[in-house]
Amino acid sequence: MQKKSPLYLLLITVVVVLFSVDLSYSQTNNEDGYDAWLRYELIDDELRLDQYRSLLNSVILSGESETIQAISDELASGIPGLLGTKYNPINKVESDGALLIGTPSSSDVISTLISESKLTELGAEGYLIESTEVSGYKTTIIVANTDIGLLYGTFAFLRELQTQKDISNLKIQSVPKVEYRMLNHWDNLSRLVERGYAGLSLWDWGSLPEYEDPRYTDYARLNASVGINAMSVNNVNANPTMITDQFLEKLVTLANAFRPYGIKVFISINYQSPITVGGLETADPLDPEVRAWWKEKANQIYGMIPDFGGFLVKADSEGQPGPFAYNRNHAEGANVLAEAVAPHNGVVIWRAFVYSPEQTDRFREAYDEFVPLDGLFNENVILQVKNGPIDFQP
Repeated sequence: MQKKSPLYLLLITVVVVLFSVDLSYSQTNNEDGYDAWLRYELIDDELRLDQYRSLLNSVILSGESETIQAISDELASGIPGLLGTKYNPINKVESDGALLIGTPSSSDVISTLISESKLTELGAEGYLIESTEVSGYKTTIIVANTDIGLLYGTFAFLRELQTQKDISNLKIQSVPKVEYRMLNHWDNLSRLVERGYAGLSLWDWGSLPEYEDPRYTDYARLNASVGINAMSVNNVNANPTMITDQFLEKLVTLANAFRPYGIKVFISINYQSPITVGGLETADPLDPEVRAWWKEKANQIYGMIPDFGGFLVKADSEGQPGPFAYNRNHAEGANVLAEAVAPHNGVVIWRAFVYSPEQTDRFREAYDEFVPLDGLFNENVILQVKNGPIDFQP
């Protein structure tokens, strides 16, 4: 019998070990990646786990809203998963280890603990997490001016547990510096994603509006946990069908799923929509009929989705239609839309990443087109630039 070489035996050993490790992992962990960073696994440090169990054995959650329910659901998953204990909601602090969550308007206790100046610092979306005493008992409080702020604070507190931080003397304050923390989806109505590499779009338009896929809620949870508060649902190379009655009804289901998590829905629109959808002969932004059409369309959308964010527009770039076809500039093009959504506190996000075949120096294009218009855009127009003058420059 031929003797096997040492290298051959080494390779066989490595393969057997790797197979064994993989088999053991699959049997004990069952991690499929779906939970992403919101996996709530039992704390493996026994000393830290003992601390958490002594400082977190009950929850007082004040308020009534879909967001408050979302907070309760997250804690009902996070606390048992991380601590191996039951989620224990109570009505008042009666012992050490309570987690008290509320706004000044929902909780009398919170209103007496936090000063007016501190609350002003938090704004609409900020939160405060502190270790304190309530009625002489050790208590952790999560404070905000709004339920969405409480949601952000709850995710932050769970993150402290996940990363096994000391929670005996917490003093955390966070206030977002950017108002619109937004994702732009490049999803087409066919469910194909432009430059997408991870399969079909999450939005199953064929089953909407009836089917409320639980993945929509999980998408909202993941985004809210890192502070995302807005998203545009479709590709900037927009299909005009997106703002027809059929698709707006589908969008209502998505907006309903995202609302408890503080995420506003935007739509990318095609500038020729007054013609292709509205039956007008022009999309000239200075035409009175066009202006009236956009106002009526905005009223319809806000009637269906009261917290609708507004419109995202890619115009006069890469072959997309825009105001240039009517000898109008970007400001005139954007302002007609801004006027339509302004009564509803909506905004227009107008892409400033533009280029055309006629311009050989692409670095200059946005500068040449937008600097002369400085000060001419309505206040509720946001110019959206990329990180550099060339596409996808990091």
